Amino acid sequence: MKKISSALVAILAVLLLGCEGSETYRGKWKVTDSKGIKFEMFFDAKSLTVTDSLGKKTTFGYTQNEVNIQNSVETYGIKLDDGRGYQINFPKANDESLGVIKDINGTPIYTISRKKHMKYEDLYQLN
Repeated sequence: MKKISSALVAILAVLLLGCEGSETYRGKWKVTDSKGIKFEMFFDAKSLTVTDSLGKKTTFGYTQNEVNIQNSVETYGIKLDDGRGYQINFPKANDESLGVIKDINGTPIYTISRKKHMKYEDLYQLN
């Protein structure tokens, strides 16, 4: 019985840790929306903080609910605590410094970069 209890605790721990955000997108991002408005996002293990151009911060809880890797192109699904879902996509193979955040229908809404604010069109012009 003790072995079964230990096994269940270990499985539960793995499941709980599996809901945390991936190391791939954790950290600070420079973000540009489809209208050209610039702001920043910071992904922690279970929270997302958005800082607007005036310095106002808003924090959301989230869980990661999907991972998809095809031809070295990575996409992570996240769900905010309020029910909204997004996809964090890194469209360039083996480059996790540039990405796109899409809505659940796959429509790009934000461009993210570790280094500078970028427009969606710029993402695909870089070498």
